[in-house]
Amino acid sequence: MAATIYHNPKCSTSRKTLQRMRDAGIEPTIVKYLQTPPSRSELEKMISDAGIEVRQAVRTREALYKDLDLADASDDQLLDAMTANPILIERPFVVTDKGTRLTRPVESVDEIL
Repeated sequence: MAATIYHNPKCSTSRKTLQRMRDAGIEPTIVKYLQTPPSRSELEKMISDAGIEVRQAVRTREALYKDLDLADASDDQLLDAMTANPILIERPFVVTDKGTRLTRPVESVDEIL
């Protein structure tokens, strides 16, 4: 099975998701999205394919979220902010042949493995 994880190795949820995938016998392509962020169109597709709202894909606890005053931002403004500042992208996104999930909680990755 082809699988990709948009991974931040400093994030415990991301590390647990990667380990869960490996425990299931899947070695995914690992995209360290802080170094190689998705394009805006890739990000929009992942969010849409995961069946979530744009705001659910934003890390609202990041200081930058408050610094950029994004609480009342539109979806377009949020997407622009996430594209310019990938630290604002909630993690981890996992893409497989069976679908896309923002794997919070970690167990939600099982739906697409």
